[in-house]
Amino acid sequence: MTIYLCHPDECGSMLYTPMTYLAMRIAYDAHNGVLDRSGAPYIFHPYEVASRMDDEISASVALLHDVVEDTDITFENLREKGIPDEVIGPLKLLTHDKSVPYMEYIEALSADPVATKVKLSDLQHNMDVTRYCRPMTDREADKQRQYEEAKEFLLSVQAKRDVKQ
Repeated sequence: MTIYLCHPDECGSMLYTPMTYLAMRIAYDAHNGVLDRSGAPYIFHPYEVASRMDDEISASVALLHDVVEDTDITFENLREKGIPDEVIGPLKLLTHDKSVPYMEYIEALSADPVATKVKLSDLQHNMDVTRYCRPMTDREADKQRQYEEAKEFLLSVQAKRDVKQ
């Protein structure tokens, strides 16, 4: 399998490969007709998360990061559609089982560099308060604090990983 990487001068825009196109189509179909809390089409969220990735595995994981958690699609369905295990592994870590406390979920996914990178991008987009286009609720403000704690933890894990390399 060929793994595509983004040229350093082009990072920050979506990386288009056969695998990312497949992930894009699956995510689009899975989230079709779904709106986020502010009324925007939900698909813009995974697309925004993926736009910050610099390789096709991470971009594909980012595009699919909410599919299993928020829809009826399973990991087996993704395999049947042609999504490889290199994508499925981080996706499993990113799929939050609601019975697991949030920070335990964050700690578990931090073991995988791809899952960490995608979650940091996810948090960045989730923490963008301009997406609300209205005052935040108390629950949303609490989520923002939770996201900040997760972001700080993941950045520290990522920094330690970078030092070891």
